[in-house]
Amino acid sequence: MAEAGVYEQILDYANRADPYPLYAELRRTPVARQSDGSYVVSGYREIVALLHDPRVSSDVRNIPEIAAEQEAGTALPSSFIRLDPPEHDRIRSMMMRHFGPPHSPGRVDDLEPRMLRIVTDLIDGFAGRTRVDIVEDFAYPLPVTVICELLGVPREDEPRFHRWSQAIIETIDPTTGTVAERERRNMEVRTELGTYMKELVDAHRRRPGDDLLSAIVTDPAVDLRLEELLSAAATLLVAGHETTVNLVTNGLLTLLRNPRVLDRLRHEPDLVIGTVEELLRFEPPVQLLSLRRSALADIDIAGTTIPKGAIISLALAAGSRDPARFPDPDRFDPDRQDNQHLGFGSGIHYCFGAPLARLETQLALGELARRLVNPRLAADPPPYRPNPGLRGPRHLYVEFDDVLPAQAIRASPTG
Repeated sequence: MAEAGVYEQILDYANRADPYPLYAELRRTPVARQSDGSYVVSGYREIVALLHDPRVSSDVRNIPEIAAEQEAGTALPSSFIRLDPPEHDRIRSMMMRHFGPPHSPGRVDDLEPRMLRIVTDLIDGFAGRTRVDIVEDFAYPLPVTVICELLGVPREDEPRFHRWSQAIIETIDPTTGTVAERERRNMEVRTELGTYMKELVDAHRRRPGDDLLSAIVTDPAVDLRLEELLSAAATLLVAGHETTVNLVTNGLLTLLRNPRVLDRLRHEPDLVIGTVEELLRFEPPVQLLSLRRSALADIDIAGTTIPKGAIISLALAAGSRDPARFPDPDRFDPDRQDNQHLGFGSGIHYCFGAPLARLETQLALGELARRLVNPRLAADPPPYRPNPGLRGPRHLYVEFDDVLPAQAIRASPTG
């Protein structure tokens, strides 16, 4: 059918550089049955409704192919992001005790000086050069360093968890195999990652620091089984940097394509807040939530009935450009009002690390805008990563004339 063809084109790497015309075509049928019996939802109103609908399950054990793999395996249990209430709510609330309000309201804000230092040091490293790869030289090392320091993960272990992160990210790419095949690979990686996280948790119990893992493992009020803790911590480690890499990279790419906004950002520092929110709508790092949700009952929506047991994919990037919700949706507008985008999802599974990602990206783009002299793209479009769900450039080569000193920028009247 036509809708299946459109979705398959979106998954096709040939359309990775600009999937948005295809998303617009997909929205013509906001709830579309695919040839495999799954449903793809692309309208803003429909996506929000399903993200808040208790009849839509995030518990992958409700998907028979995944349940069979999990029963046969010995990997870590599913992370809380792949569970439903009450299990999801209990684990998430325990992990949140030392990450945000009400128990630890200052955890993220207190990181700002350190994050700014990391951003400054990375840009200082551009000195004497006129071309850098923003991904390798900036957008990847920034969130990796931040998440390591936040969780208490040794920075020198990065090569190990980078390999695991890449393998896990690949398993959520619907083009890399059947649901069962991808779950099998996911479990293999989670087994290795779980062993590593247990070593880390044991070390933090013996010698607690001022990091998030130490706070969690030494708090008697955190009532989690060891396997739940390891699974949740592994999720934070992987998700805590992978999506931010794309957000920062997509952000600079979009600013270089919109030079007037970039120039405003140099002279209006507060504009970075609206800029990042608009980036989350316009070029979201998470474009698809695919093949991980299922219907617990028949659901009537947009003139279609999603039958009980059907797998549901949510095209967040399509919803965030829905003209029925966002006027002139294909225009990048940092002054956009009422910008209730889907960049961090919605409902009970709203992104756990959203405050951290927002602050990292605000600091990163603000400093890049103010310090790089005459930045420009070396190639447009850049080469993209293969994953259609977590979409972002594999490399982003940027040329510039000079790098201004951070001290001079902060001493200027506008910076």
